[in-house]
Order: sequence, then structure tokens, then C-alpha cells
Amino acid sequence: MMQFYIRKMTEHFAIEILSWKYEAPYDFYNNDLCSENIRELLDDKYYAVINEKDQLFGFFCIGSSAQVPIGSEYGAYTEDHIDIGLGMKPEFTGKGYGDSFFTYILEYIKKTYNDKNIRLTVAKFNHRAIHLYEKLGFKRRAEFANNSTLFITMINE
Repeated sequence: MMQFYIRKMTEHFAIEILSWKYEAPYDFYNNDLCSENIRELLDDKYYAVINEKDQLFGFFCIGSSAQVPIGSEYGAYTEDHIDIGLGMKPEFTGKGYGDSFFTYILEYIKKTYNDKNIRLTVAKFNHRAIHLYEKLGFKRRAEFANNSTLFITMINE
């Protein structure tokens, strides 16, 4: 089983993450490598996740950084929960690592914020991720749209 470790986000990690390119339909998650996006990732709410080979494996964020801004207009974020967002390096996706990667992040969040429910927001087309989240106890809550993309919030109580 792969081992994971949480590290402080660095500029090096941020640049690597922003350079990741996913295949369609997951190319929705591709980002632009620009100074504004680097600054956002260097916010103290983003964390790098590395594996035992000291390779960047993924990342996660907490708080408003994990929310889709327009969701507030739909009342998707009214309850006081810990919001989390995450991403996995494209070369590791679809290979069965999601369970251990997300479980590791969840254990960290639960240990750090032990009195709060955890909420995440996922694009509705991302059936792989939704299946994983449901398997790990998340339940679908709100649904809203941002342009042509539908999003679902899910809660782990």
C-alpha cells in the first residue's frame, strides 16, 4: 500500500500542480500556470501530498478555497462544515489509488477538525470521484450550476 505525507505547499509544488494536464472529460480540472494561480495555491489553506518516493502525488485545500464561489448564491454552503477540495496527479488517476489517497486526507481532516462535518463539491460528470466519495460515506446534498457545469455538494457526517 502506498504511503502518503502532507507537506506545506511550496512554489515548486504549486507550479507542478498548475502544469498538470488531464484527459477529457477531466480536462475541466486543467489550470493556467500564472502568478495569480500560484499565489492562490500558496495560500495557507493548500497542502501538498507526497508519496513514499517523495513524489508529488496530489494536493488538498480546506475552507472557502474548496468551494465553487457561485454555490453560495444557491445556498450550497450555509451549514458550518469543513469544506475540502482535492486533486490527484493525472498519471495516478484511474489506477485504484483514490481510496487510499482520499482516506489519508480524510483522516488528517478528521483529526485536525474533529468536531465538524466534512463537505466537498464535485462536478456532476465526475462519476469516478462521486462513486469514491459515496463509498467512503459521503451523501449528496445540494446541486447547482456554474455556466454549463453542474456541481454537487456532498457531506460526510
